[in-house]
Amino acid sequence: MTGFPRARTAAVGAATFGLGECPGYTALEMTARAAHLALDDAGLPLDAVDGLFVALPDDYLGGLAFAEYLGIAPRITDNNRTGGSSFLCHAIHAALALDAGLIDVALIAYGSNQRTASGGLVSALKSSVYEQPHGAMMPVGGYALAAARHMHDHGTTREDLAQVALSARAWANLNPEAFRRGPMSLDEVLGARMISSPLTARDCCLVTDGAAAVVMTRADRARDTRAPVPLLGGAQTVTHKEIAAMPDLTVTGAARTGPEAMGQAGITPRDVDCLQLYDAFTINTILFLEDLGFCAKGEGGGFVSSGAIAPGGSLPVNTNGGGLSCCHPGMYGLFTMVESIRQLRGEAGERQLEAPEIAVSHGNGGVLSSQATLVFGTSATV
Repeated sequence: MTGFPRARTAAVGAATFGLGECPGYTALEMTARAAHLALDDAGLPLDAVDGLFVALPDDYLGGLAFAEYLGIAPRITDNNRTGGSSFLCHAIHAALALDAGLIDVALIAYGSNQRTASGGLVSALKSSVYEQPHGAMMPVGGYALAAARHMHDHGTTREDLAQVALSARAWANLNPEAFRRGPMSLDEVLGARMISSPLTARDCCLVTDGAAAVVMTRADRARDTRAPVPLLGGAQTVTHKEIAAMPDLTVTGAARTGPEAMGQAGITPRDVDCLQLYDAFTINTILFLEDLGFCAKGEGGGFVSSGAIAPGGSLPVNTNGGGLSCCHPGMYGLFTMVESIRQLRGEAGERQLEAPEIAVSHGNGGVLSSQATLVFGTSATV
């Protein structure tokens, strides 16, 4: 049997821990806490885990360290690192391994204490010899370059970018876990300190602590769990590492992964009830809306300014507040998965959508370098 194993695996547990500030914990300890919470959510014991997927922010042998810390000996350990898209890639790899019978229970986990440990963004990015002499501040400089090009080519405005941040804050105000809540005006976004033109501080993601974990298993085992969420499709790609090598500053690899994952799932963008995507910067949301097929290339700015992605809009985006207002502990991708699962289970509290059946999670790594898309559904979509 070839191709993606549509609905033959499912997420059966999801949890977060320590969002915002979590003093006194190491990244490894936070990851473990989230893992135990997700296993409790799934109703599965720790010793059931035989597939371990992790990418710790401060340990390139994190897969070994995490297995040792948990006291387990997994049959498969995946420490693949593609930046913030790592965990969506992990879900694809887990689905394939589960479907092949190589493992029975997969645990995908991440945690970072970057805010309380260092107070600054933790990044593994190193500028190339072609970029470093120009003094670009990375990664924000790369995203600013993409934003400036999009503005030049398509007439996107700073006000359009600001509307992404305002929509994220409106969702965060419905989420008690969100680190940044409260009113925020258009003038506040536009008048914030310029970080890398045209991106101000309010166009940039938060610097927080936080951990998350997701548990997956095969559909036959998932039926015995509390609230399984089938994985319908998944695709990933890498187009470059350095922003100087990006083939087109206004087109990301999501233009490939979105159609591929949705094709596997048997859906189109019109079928999607909510979209959880990696909004490290406001330009991300605009680029990914276009590339995933929710609007035409060049129309992303107008789409977000219409109110479409905000509460009450036609396409709820980042219903937890996203990386701009909920949390961003170095790598945000796993949190898109947790929010998709919570929405499809009806467990999102005040921000809960009305009976969603299809949720798309999209992860981004590097400087628009690595893209990964997952499609989750409910039992009604299988």
